[in-house]
Amino acid sequence: MNDMSDFIKNKKISLNFKILEEYTAGIELLGFEVKSIKAKKGSLEGTHITVRGGEAYLIGSFIPPYQTNNTPKSYDPHRNRKLLLTKKELHDLKAFESHKGLTIVPMSMYNKSNLIKVRIAVAQGKKKFDKREDIKKKDMSRDIERQLKTKIQ
Repeated sequence: MNDMSDFIKNKKISLNFKILEEYTAGIELLGFEVKSIKAKKGSLEGTHITVRGGEAYLIGSFIPPYQTNNTPKSYDPHRNRKLLLTKKELHDLKAFESHKGLTIVPMSMYNKSNLIKVRIAVAQGKKKFDKREDIKKKDMSRDIERQLKTKIQ
């Protein structure tokens, strides 16, 4: 396995948010959650991060059990998971969280030298017209690439 590979991605981030700043955090997981993530099971859609009592938590993520039969009955796949950040990063995120219109969202879970890390971003929600503008730009660039390909061939 290569050194850094994405296990779970939040694909709608670039469509719904304008990313202002990025951070990397560790995450507290149970053993079977680690196996499940490495098997690329789970979802970060609709997930956000909140800072409470000097600690950051991943809220709303879904990590199913790796083997349902070997999982405790009390296991909640939607449970809040603690993120591991430095005091400075926690302070910065707390300051960003207090700004109106900013949210902290996870972008992906990935592997870094046998540890699972979460790439998080401080983001600003896009308005509907911003999303339309981005879609138009993507469509135009695709059309230009298609035309260039046909002229080359």
